[in-house]
Amino acid sequence: LDGLRLLRDRGPSSIAIAAGEYGYEATYFRRMLTKGAVDVLQADATRCCGITGFLHVEALCRAECLPLSAHTAPALHAHLGCALSWVCHVEYFHDHVRAESLLFRNLPKLVDGSLLPDRGLPGHGIKLREDEAVAAFEVFSQEVR
Repeated sequence: LDGLRLLRDRGPSSIAIAAGEYGYEATYFRRMLTKGAVDVLQADATRCCGITGFLHVEALCRAECLPLSAHTAPALHAHLGCALSWVCHVEYFHDHVRAESLLFRNLPKLVDGSLLPDRGLPGHGIKLREDEAVAAFEVFSQEVR
């Protein structure tokens, strides 16, 4: 945290320091905010206790007037970004999106730099491709043995 604070204090003001993507509990995120370690707090709902944990991190950001960036998993985070006013980014890695598309249907579409969820579907709308998931698990299980 001291190193991140040093970067914030001495780096170019045009570069926002973002971190936190490996956090999984509120204490972790609170410490980053207390130390003034970041310009943008970053969280990942797949690590920080799901959507509820992500909502807790967003509340911490709101209390500190600090933006929140969603780390990868754009199919999940696009919906949170639409619903939460403090979310400023959703990271988009092509390899992650490729993996998501192998396992899930109804993923948000990337159009001109924006992720567009299908608002005609209930909830997040994402559906597991069960046959593909089972096949992938079987291949993975054999490789691990």
